[in-house]
Amino acid sequence: MSAAPVAPWIAQQRQALLAQRGHAWLLQGPSGLGQYPLALELVRAWLCDAPTADGACGVCTSCHAIDVRAHADLCVLMPETQMMELGWPLPEKAQADIDDKKRKPSREIRVDAMRDAVEFCQRTSARGRGKAVLVYPAEQMNHVTANALLKTLEEPPGDVRFVLATEAAHQLLPTIRSRCLGHTMVWPQDAAMHGWLAGQGVAPEAATAFLRAAGGRPDDALAMARAGRSPDAWARLPKAMARGDATALADWSPAQAVDALQKLCHDLLAHRVGAAPRYFDAADLPAPPGVGPLTRWGRALAKEARTAEHPFNAGLMLEALAAQARNALHSKH
Repeated sequence: MSAAPVAPWIAQQRQALLAQRGHAWLLQGPSGLGQYPLALELVRAWLCDAPTADGACGVCTSCHAIDVRAHADLCVLMPETQMMELGWPLPEKAQADIDDKKRKPSREIRVDAMRDAVEFCQRTSARGRGKAVLVYPAEQMNHVTANALLKTLEEPPGDVRFVLATEAAHQLLPTIRSRCLGHTMVWPQDAAMHGWLAGQGVAPEAATAFLRAAGGRPDDALAMARAGRSPDAWARLPKAMARGDATALADWSPAQAVDALQKLCHDLLAHRVGAAPRYFDAADLPAPPGVGPLTRWGRALAKEARTAEHPFNAGLMLEALAAQARNALHSKH
């Protein structure tokens, strides 16, 4: 698979970061702004046989090796669930354990993987252009894993560079943050986002709806479009929840449903205090209850979010979320 063209705002940031020197970058900001694509662009340029100020050439042996997820001088540290989603191969033992049903893919960056990465850093570069370690999402390191990385960040071998990408920099150890050059992701202009989404095959009206639903985050908007989401279904969601209609959540995972309901709760609170909603059109919102019920609902959704990735029964959880929404939206106190 060859690399898809990057968004123009990612290309601009890539050029700015490649012009600076440093052995470790920390890319930070809210989700959906392209931390992972930018991190991958940096390591592609660092390892490329013929890099330019604009990044990797895209055609050399090194670029091809990254495209097919088989570069000997690139170590990718991610939760196993994310590696599988993005097409990166797992270590043989990890893959064998998962295939044999000994365990499920990990949702955090395992300390075993970090130890392998530390060993990778000590080895000589296979292609002679140095080595790179990409960590994403960096907040998925636990304390043991983070401390293992910290020692290598403090005293890096001469030819290895690091890029950490995160959507929750505040969850990282301060000592890790202080060892990296920080870069806050740029929020793209509306026209650039619409142009990019059009290039990905998203119709203009749908792009507007998905960008609103994603809070103006282009990667999240594209993910909604590619998941087959309907702008009309998104617009109908608030009033469906006021009726407690769980069928409106039928094709959502529990985690996606909780995220959508948190956005609805946010907009109803904003509407209640006279501010503009962010994720839904004001005309699509039901009459909001008082601030008290909405605040309690928000707290309940935050609690649900902690278990939404692995619910006991997804169908029952979606029904419970719809009933909870209906109760909150009709509460008088």
